[in-house]
This record gives sequence, structure tokens and C-alpha cells, in this order.
Amino acid sequence: NWCCPPSRKVQRFKLGPTPPRLLTEEEFQLQGEVETRKALAELRSFCRSPEFSAWTTVSRIQSPKRFADFVGGASHVTPNEVSAHEREFGLESLCIDEQLFEEDDDDDDEEEEENISDSSGG
Repeated sequence: NWCCPPSRKVQRFKLGPTPPRLLTEEEFQLQGEVETRKALAELRSFCRSPEFSAWTTVSRIQSPKRFADFVGGASHVTPNEVSAHEREFGLESLCIDEQLFEEDDDDDDEEEEENISDSSGG
């Protein structure tokens, strides 16, 4: 009580909890990479454990070799999948999106100019 007067506690209670800080884009990317690596390591560890039924799993999946490689430490995605993801969600797609929006804005400007000249009788 000596460090926080009662009025201070009441004030904090009235304001409610402070909202969590939002992550920056860099922090979000980094956290995603770290958590993904951690989850993949946990999955590999579980797949190597005695509780895991390897035969049941292998009989249900499309690519048993790829699964065995993953459990052995290989990447969970192929280079083709990485390329496709980069095309769809990477920097290339952002540039394409920006170009599309710029083209749409230019079209809108041209339509407005036409409407203005049509209404002015010119």
C-alpha cells in the first residue's frame, strides 16, 4: 500500500486493462517463423515417439516418402510450393496488387473527367 495510494488503484480500475501492443510487420513475420519451427519440431518429435502409429499414418497419406523425409528432418514444403507461395503472397503479389490499384485509380480519374466534360456541354 505504501507504493500505490488507494486513489491510484481506483483510477487504474476505472480505465480498465490496457490493450495489448500490436506487433509490427517484422515482429509478426519473426514470430510466425519461430512458432512454425517450434511446432514442426514438436510434430517431428511426436512422430518419432512410441505413441505414434506410423503404419496407420503412412497408409492414409498421399506421399509416404515425403512424410518420412519430413520426420527425418527435411523441409515440410517443396521448392515449388515455396515459389507458388511467394508468387501469391510475397513481394511480387504486392507489386502486382499496387499496379492493379493504380490502374483502377487511373480509370476512375478518366471517367470523372469524361463526366465533367459531358455535364459542361463540351
